[in-house]
Amino acid sequence: MRDSIKTGRVRSAWRWSANHVFTLLAVGSTVLVLAPLVAIFIYLLYKGASSLNWAFFTQIPKPVGESGGGMANAIVGSGIILAIASAIGIPIGIAGGVYLSEYGRGRMLANAVRFTADVLNGVPSIVMGISVYALIVLKAKHFSGYSGGVALGIMMIPTVIRTTEEMLLTVPSAIREAALGLGVPAWRAVVSVSLKTASPGIITGCMLAFARVAGETAPLLFTAFGNAFWSTNPNQPMAALPLQIYVYAISPYDDWHRLAWAGALVLIAMIMVSVSLVRYVASRGILKGAS
Repeated sequence: MRDSIKTGRVRSAWRWSANHVFTLLAVGSTVLVLAPLVAIFIYLLYKGASSLNWAFFTQIPKPVGESGGGMANAIVGSGIILAIASAIGIPIGIAGGVYLSEYGRGRMLANAVRFTADVLNGVPSIVMGISVYALIVLKAKHFSGYSGGVALGIMMIPTVIRTTEEMLLTVPSAIREAALGLGVPAWRAVVSVSLKTASPGIITGCMLAFARVAGETAPLLFTAFGNAFWSTNPNQPMAALPLQIYVYAISPYDDWHRLAWAGALVLIAMIMVSVSLVRYVASRGILKGAS
């Protein structure tokens, strides 16, 4: 009897110790993951916050030798280019993920799509920029915001495809079968049941793809090219925050360096606000069609 009580106490102590050890490991891993992000954001605040003012958000870059100016045209240009990229990458990516999950199991075409998506995910961004330059810019004979949006949109597709497929695979088959048993057409079951059930994960995947391309510079160097003036016409060369940051960062002027830090801070803030806003809207059920 005493031996069994002693054994029980030993096991209880072991479980308690193991629980606390693995809890500490989990907390430590979380801190290690978040620490670089927090450090980068704090450093950007330190270097760039002093250059943020009303002129930064309302004025275009000043000529060389003049102090001041801002990145208003680049902020607007980034918004336009990213909107074009999202309009291309998100619908195509979700449609591809739906095909792979719902209709492509075991098919050769589905395996080819998965392989292509995985390859595209690993293609360097500069290669994507050169490809779009050769396919669109050279044929159109001019740079444009459209070509920049196409390059970034193509980069978004593989992430959205794979995320959508994985999220749809987590939807229980019983839910699909229940919808089909009620006489709902297969396509309607996918749209109204499967996609809505998996929508939080799909939205997260879309935001990951958006955040990935929002800071890309190399593809825009070969497509949008950049512009030091106001330009809201997507069919013309267009400024973008990553391009403006790159130009200012490699310049020999201290004032431009400060503006580059401020631009990097604004770019990170824009990504964080966009992701947070979409996640908030999704959590409220608006994107799910909840009343």
